[in-house]
Amino acid sequence: MNGRLAPVDPSLPALDGTVALVTGGSGGIGSGIALRFAAAGAAVVVHHNTGATRARAVVDEIVGAGGRAVAAQADVTDPAAATALVELAVARFGRLDSVVAAAGVQPVAELAGMTVAGWREVVDGNVTGAFATVQAAAAALRGRGGSITLVASVEGTRPARGHAHYAAAKAATIMLARAAALEYGCDGVRVNSVSPGLVARAGLREDWPDGVDRWERAAPLRRLGEREDVADACVFLASPMARWVTGHDLVVDGGMSAVPAW
Repeated sequence: MNGRLAPVDPSLPALDGTVALVTGGSGGIGSGIALRFAAAGAAVVVHHNTGATRARAVVDEIVGAGGRAVAAQADVTDPAAATALVELAVARFGRLDSVVAAAGVQPVAELAGMTVAGWREVVDGNVTGAFATVQAAAAALRGRGGSITLVASVEGTRPARGHAHYAAAKAATIMLARAAALEYGCDGVRVNSVSPGLVARAGLREDWPDGVDRWERAAPLRRLGEREDVADACVFLASPMARWVTGHDLVVDGGMSAVPAW
């Protein structure tokens, strides 16, 4: 570890001297968030549940660029594990300023025939994990202030076929952020959500060529999102630039929400 004092990327709000915890930091969007927080100057705890190798790669990239980072494993659907994760961040870096809950799952299953086990897996992976993370993070931030951002989805308001469980979970995530903002605001803790649209990943165009084509033709900005698009929104919400923003769902979808459905 070293004591880098300035952000690597001057286009980002400066977060030097701060500490961020990113759950799901080994995933596609989560890793992008972790990297952009580090580029803004923050020390980063890169959380994973089963992606130890990917989390380690993110940490190595951050440290290789002169930043500070550590990987940490936890099942954040377990409140005790979520609390231990937050405590680890404080113990390792001496403080905690912002938390981004990006951990989640997104399987595809038709509602007809969906099992209760399948439903619970998605709700727990997305909502219960966010709930436990908010509780643990807010307990550490109360009294000194800070930012919590939950990664939701445009499907929280505009569901897709085969995603009834996921859309319901993300709608709950958006409302969880608003409710938490209401309850923790008096403690100086801001809570928001970010709702990404379709974000590019390796193999997506091959796996879903029709969907990608339809998105690119319909979206006003005529492209898929990149993980940095979502990550930069999270950095903004954690920064002093968003000091009077709480209880807000920031949609990052290239304008797709403005497209008529008829």
